[in-house]
Amino acid sequence: MLDTMLDVRALRTDGDLPMVVEPRDAGVPIEAAASALHALVDEYLPTCGGVLFRGFRVDGDAAFREFAASFGHSLLTYEFGSTPRSKVSQGVYTSTEYPPHQHIPLHNEQSYTRDWPMKIWFYSVLTAQEGGETPIADSRRIYARVPQALRERFASKGLMYVRNFGNGFDVPWTQVFNTEDRAEVEAYCRAHRIACEWKDDGELRTRQLCQAVAQHPVTGEWVWFNQAHLFHLSNLAPDVRETLLDVVGEEDLPRNVYYGDGSPIEEDALATIRHALEAEKISFPWRNGDVLMLDNMLAAHARSPFKGPRKVIVAMAQAHGADR
Repeated sequence: MLDTMLDVRALRTDGDLPMVVEPRDAGVPIEAAASALHALVDEYLPTCGGVLFRGFRVDGDAAFREFAASFGHSLLTYEFGSTPRSKVSQGVYTSTEYPPHQHIPLHNEQSYTRDWPMKIWFYSVLTAQEGGETPIADSRRIYARVPQALRERFASKGLMYVRNFGNGFDVPWTQVFNTEDRAEVEAYCRAHRIACEWKDDGELRTRQLCQAVAQHPVTGEWVWFNQAHLFHLSNLAPDVRETLLDVVGEEDLPRNVYYGDGSPIEEDALATIRHALEAEKISFPWRNGDVLMLDNMLAAHARSPFKGPRKVIVAMAQAHGADR
C-alpha cells in the first residue's frame, strides 16, 4: 500500500504546523500518491491547518495544477485581488509580484473580502539564493493572542475596506476584475455586496463591509480573519505615506481600512495586532519541489524578502464566504 511508503511528521518540535509528508523512496510522482495524500489531508488539515508535501516529483506547472484539482473542487480564478499576479494556467497564478526586497506580512488569502478560498496550495518551483520563505501562522492562535477587548471591538464593529484602483498607484481595475467592461464590474460588485463608484477621472473606488473574525465552517473554531494591518495607512513607510497624502489625500489613497461604521482604527491597536501576528510566525526554508497546502482560514501566510531568482506558484479552491 502506498500509504505505508510515506513518512508523516511534524516539521517542528514545538508544534504540528505544518505536518510534513515525504515518500520513503525519493522521486515518487505526486499524482501517483494523490489518493493516499488525500486521506492524510483529511486527517491532519483540520487540526494543524497546513501540510507540506516534500520529496515528491512534481513535473511542472501542469502536474501541480492536476494535484491541486484532485482534491475535488474546481480551481478558482483570482478576482477582486489586491496584489499583482500573473496567470500561469487556468486556476494557477504566480505568487504576489512585489519587489524582492519587500516583506509581505502574514495574512489569510482574500480575508479583506466577504468571499475567499478555503484551500490554497503553494508550489516552490525555484528557491531563492537567499530568503524567500513563505512564513505561516495558526489563525486560531493569533485570535487567542489578540487582547480580548481589542478582539471584541473588531468583531463587533467589523471593517470597511476602501480601494481606489489605478492611476499608477495600485492594480488597475481592469486587471482586478479581469474585464474592461464597466457593466461587468458593477454586476460583480452588486453580487458581492461591494459599493462601487466611477470617479470623475474614470477610475474606480470601492467600499466593502467585511468580517474581522470568522468561525470555521467545519471545526467551529474562531480565527482572526482580516487584513486591516495590511490595508491601513500605517502599513506604509512614513515617507511613502506622507507623499501619498500630499498627492491624492486620504479619500483617494489606493487602499485604506476603517471600522465598519467608518470611524478610524487606532494605530496602537494595529501595532498590537502586528505584534500578535509576528509572535505566531513560523518560518522554514523552501526546497525545490515542495508543495504546501493550507486551510486558508486556519493558517495565514506571508513572504520574506529574497535575493536571486525565485518562483512560487499558487492555486486556490473551495469558495466560501461570510454570506454562505
